[in-house]
Amino acid sequence: MEFTQLSLSIAEKTGNKNSEGTAYNNLGGVYHDLGDLQKAIEFYKLSLSIAKKTGNKNLEGRAYNNVGAAYHDLGDLQKAIEFTQLSLSIVKKTENKDSKETVYGSLAYRCFSFGDVIKAEECAKSSIKLVEEMRHLLPGKDEWKINLRNKQDRSYTLLRRLQSQQGRTLEALFTAEAGRAQALMDLMESRYCVRESIRPSSEQQMELIMTISGLVSSPTIFVAEDEKLVSLWLLLKGQQCHFIQKEISVDLKSLIQETYQKIGVKDRSRDEPKDERERESVALKTLHDVVIAPFSHLIKGDELIIVPDRSSFLIPYVALVDQNSRYLSETMRIRLVPSLRSLRLLAECPEDRHSTSGALLVGNPWVETVRIKGSKFQPLPGAEKEVQMIGQILNIEPLIGRNATKEQVLSRLNSVSLVHIAAHGCAENGEIILSPNLADAKKPKEEDFRLTMRDVLDAQLRAKLVVLSCCFSARGEIKAEGVVGIARAFLGAGARSVIASLWALSDEETLEFMRHFYQHLVAGQSASKSLHHAMECMRETQKLKAVKYWAPFVLIGEDVTMKFGQ
Repeated sequence: MEFTQLSLSIAEKTGNKNSEGTAYNNLGGVYHDLGDLQKAIEFYKLSLSIAKKTGNKNLEGRAYNNVGAAYHDLGDLQKAIEFTQLSLSIVKKTENKDSKETVYGSLAYRCFSFGDVIKAEECAKSSIKLVEEMRHLLPGKDEWKINLRNKQDRSYTLLRRLQSQQGRTLEALFTAEAGRAQALMDLMESRYCVRESIRPSSEQQMELIMTISGLVSSPTIFVAEDEKLVSLWLLLKGQQCHFIQKEISVDLKSLIQETYQKIGVKDRSRDEPKDERERESVALKTLHDVVIAPFSHLIKGDELIIVPDRSSFLIPYVALVDQNSRYLSETMRIRLVPSLRSLRLLAECPEDRHSTSGALLVGNPWVETVRIKGSKFQPLPGAEKEVQMIGQILNIEPLIGRNATKEQVLSRLNSVSLVHIAAHGCAENGEIILSPNLADAKKPKEEDFRLTMRDVLDAQLRAKLVVLSCCFSARGEIKAEGVVGIARAFLGAGARSVIASLWALSDEETLEFMRHFYQHLVAGQSASKSLHHAMECMRETQKLKAVKYWAPFVLIGEDVTMKFGQ
């Protein structure tokens, strides 16, 4: 309030009417956020008056829309729609796609509140069409696309809700899929030289779903989150798509956070009391009841594919507990895919698109002088042993310590079939800490040692499998796009399959896990089968059977089989 009033004062003193109108509009927004809706309307209308006098159509359209928002929150839906329609009539005269999309989205939501579902759906579709047009105007701008999708999420959510409420569940699935991992799919399609149309027709939509359904070799659960409502679709090859919605007591993100606390993935002793293990089981069963149980009677076979949404990327699916107190991974191999289109793209990708030989093994980079926000990093002797063990199995010399520089890693990333990195990962997005390029520098810059998402995206990978044996490598910022982190970057850069970690890892347990994993991978088993057997071996060892030791790793993408020695 204080700073916005200062802005208004300066605009008045300088006679800058456009700035004055913007300041009034912003003051309206402050009062709106404070809950003083009448005062908000007063300032929005002052902004509107100035916009009309100056001919500022963008400000006029924004002010009309804001007045509509205030009336909506007051419960006067007729006035809300009236002012929003006035806003739409103004922004239609401009070339500003962003403003048009915003107003169409607002009108869709307000018509939905009023009960006019036909108009709500029409406006939501217009909003989505503009979002997709704007996205295609941003080639190569991954971060911009992510932020655009995040900002304009409500129209996809509303349209999907309208369609599912009317029993048009296949259309709802396509709407959810159309908004899923958009920027990532643009990256992947550019890497694989594929290009989809901006918005397929209704007939093309159905054809796309049917094509993907035909490619689904294993049961596939598609998840969509909407606050405390979870929508689930089950795709089975050669069968009709199944759909169910579930109301949950808290949002899925909170439920996952509670589960993480109960399985003790941080600062917990090795010997957990019995009641702790029981609480762990209850938490994992609750998540199973939400996502898996609705379809458990229909799911057959030994593999399950999941297309997660937002925070559901972070569910430890392999550890979910069924009604018979069995972990899901006891009977099934599980992998995640970012979208149905990515499933199709990877399934149809020629084998020779990816490298068939060579491995890059990186372990325990030298981090003595490395600092991020003042924090130090400890050496990881277990990570060094890990890549040495893998190197012996594959007969490849790993990059260790001072040799594991960012420069060396980037120079080799695009020429190998397997990438395995055992290093520190950043908790917020999984970005990886490597040895500084200038090892003698007393205060190396972050860009000299931090392997960022941008670095990876620029690397043009041809790896069949990337194993990120780093803390939090499956984590990232949760947005409408999905989880935006380092694992996503490797997929977007061209990797066919990524194995990443949901939480912090301990040296000893990870070394043992990877020993079992690579023994099976080298023997010719697929990545999912090798993970499955590694988890099984860990559970059979008394001191390693806690969920936090065997369930951190997730497989994202295709289930690849490596051919070492060729």
